Amino acid sequence: MHKETEMTIRKNFLLDEEIVEHLKKIAEQNNINQTQVIKNLIEEKYQEISVAEKLEAFYSFAGSGTGLLAGKSIQSIKADMDV
Repeated sequence: MHKETEMTIRKNFLLDEEIVEHLKKIAEQNNINQTQVIKNLIEEKYQEISVAEKLEAFYSFAGSGTGLLAGKSIQSIKADMDV
C-alpha cells in the first residue's frame, strides 16, 4: 500500500507493566517510536507465516510431476516441441 493512500486505524491494547517496559526499551534501542516497534514485529511475524504458507503450497505440489517424462529423452522432448 502506498503511504499517501494508507489508512491508519487506532487500536487499544492492554499490556502488563513488564511488556510496556520491554516495548519502551526496544523503541529506544532502535531509535523508533513504540508504534513502529509493534508494526515491525507484526510484519516480521506475518512474513514468517506467509513464507510458511507458500512453502506448504509448494510442497503439496512437489512430486506431482513425477513420471511425466518417463522414457523421454531430451531429443524427443525437443522434437515434440517442434510439432
